[in-house]
Amino acid sequence: MKTCLQALIIITASFSLIQAAFAEGDASAGKNKAAACAGCHGADGNSYPGMGKFPKLAGLGEKYLAKQISDIKNGDRTVVAMTGMLDALSEQDIADIAAHYNAQTRTLDGSDDNAKTLVRGENLYRAGNLETSVPACSGCHSPSGNGNSPAGYPALGGQSAEYIASQLRAFRTAAHDDEDASGRSNDVGRVMRGVAAHMSEQEIVAVANYIAGLHQ
Repeated sequence: MKTCLQALIIITASFSLIQAAFAEGDASAGKNKAAACAGCHGADGNSYPGMGKFPKLAGLGEKYLAKQISDIKNGDRTVVAMTGMLDALSEQDIADIAAHYNAQTRTLDGSDDNAKTLVRGENLYRAGNLETSVPACSGCHSPSGNGNSPAGYPALGGQSAEYIASQLRAFRTAAHDDEDASGRSNDVGRVMRGVAAHMSEQEIVAVANYIAGLHQ
């Protein structure tokens, strides 16, 4: 319980670190600038059927999107498939692309796992696991999965289960070894590393499949 409260304090403190970090974007200008992104993420930011490893960007949250694009460009987040693709983007370009994708409506594919797993996933998402110090996902990402865009917490509802699971595993890897190239460590205040560090593989699969079917 104490560890969960500490995690919530860290999450709250991280709010101010994200608030004023990025320029305001122009969604109209971002539409043309995002043309090269469509090959993997789709013109409307909803990726493509059967390509769950490429995340849906539609409605993800403007500040979150801008941070991820900047982190990938600057090398703070490693995405091998995007190596060199963002080098020519200015801060304004990044803001515009983020605004464009955030303005799109995310489609919902639904979950593809059995009912028992989805119940477990829902319990984790809404209540966490006090025994293993895993806080509820809904505390930052909202009960409906809409996230908290002003604070930089992404909308998760309708994201592919494959992608959600891969990111939780990457955060978990980095929590145990920041030098592991397969890990992800660009979370403010180590919030997601702290969460994923205590999650089992079964919990990751369960919550990822539940999130994939969240209706916003």
